Amino acid sequence: MEKKAVITLNGIVKRYYENQPNELEILHGVDLKIYEGEFVAIVGESGSGKSTLMNIIGALDRPTEGEYILGSENISMLGDKELSEIRNQKIGFVFQNFCLIPRTSAVRNVEVPMMYAGMGKRERRKRALELLEMVGMGERAAHKPNELSGGQNQRVAIARAMANDPEIILADEPTGALDSKTGHLVMDIFHKLHKEQNKTIVLITHSKELAGETERIITISDGNIISE
Repeated sequence: MEKKAVITLNGIVKRYYENQPNELEILHGVDLKIYEGEFVAIVGESGSGKSTLMNIIGALDRPTEGEYILGSENISMLGDKELSEIRNQKIGFVFQNFCLIPRTSAVRNVEVPMMYAGMGKRERRKRALELLEMVGMGERAAHKPNELSGGQNQRVAIARAMANDPEIILADEPTGALDSKTGHLVMDIFHKLHKEQNKTIVLITHSKELAGETERIITISDGNIISE
């Protein structure tokens, strides 16, 4: 049975300062397909265009030209409100610097996306605690980010990314701020989500070692995909 593409990029161009003397084209017509249940790494040096590509895949930014189909929906055409719903429901984000709310407990941090999705208080608390348990942070549910180590904060961030059971997890340099041992523990959680829950995971990294743990490596350089 043919796998279905969850992410399809056709001729994606991204320019900044359009029609101005300092116009800058970062992506030069990127074509890319990512299939359901794949664990994929997008690898590139600083300035290769991988962050811009991630922002487009994550519906955080719009392409200047080309189309982006997420599932069966052409999201290049959607307004801000619809894009915000897609980010909340269909994509779970994990960032290098965790992006947790500072003076808020781990469990409350995990609840935030469910709150935006309109889930009831009791239901979201129950799910948040289950997710923290899943990433090995059940005993730290009441701790705030400044009471946790980097690796523990990243595990909370992964639990939060899973809050609304998204189809896709987009992880941007998720081990960048961690030592290698802690980084491997975080990667183990991604492998678990991939194998046990069949999540589609897109890992953005400059580390060839981490990329080597995934099923497929896509290399981007100077705004073009140069190898798969």
